[in-house]
Amino acid sequence: MITRAGRMRALALGLLLVAAGCAPMFRNHGYVPPQEALDAVVVGVDTRDSIGETLGRPSAAGIMADSGWYYVESRWKHYGARAPEEIDRQVVAISFDTAGVVTDIERFGLEDGRVVRLSGRLTESSIREVSFLRQLYRNFGRINPGDFFRR
Repeated sequence: MITRAGRMRALALGLLLVAAGCAPMFRNHGYVPPQEALDAVVVGVDTRDSIGETLGRPSAAGIMADSGWYYVESRWKHYGARAPEEIDRQVVAISFDTAGVVTDIERFGLEDGRVVRLSGRLTESSIREVSFLRQLYRNFGRINPGDFFRR
């Protein structure tokens, strides 16, 4: 037989486990060089090669003839069953001229802008409209057994 004190301990333990399961989790994505490293970059002197050696190559580059490098870092908060929320974003944009010399260094945060989709090319197909089984049944009558025995 379980005593009242035992039930209270079990209830307290259960509540503690539920509260621990609902604690927020944070995930970081990407990389932005520290401000000290960016301060060492000299506009008009440093080139793509020197930036690549000191800061590392970024995961994103400019669309127009490699006109710039973009370092992007995001911090996401996951809380229980809720959708993840982006709580911080830093973007460092380093622009180059045609000779590959640094012309500008800019830093943007989540509060500075809005989400911009860089590419909007989508390929539409009818696969979404028709289920896999329906496609399979439609093609079932189109099979010609003679195609399997041709040499």
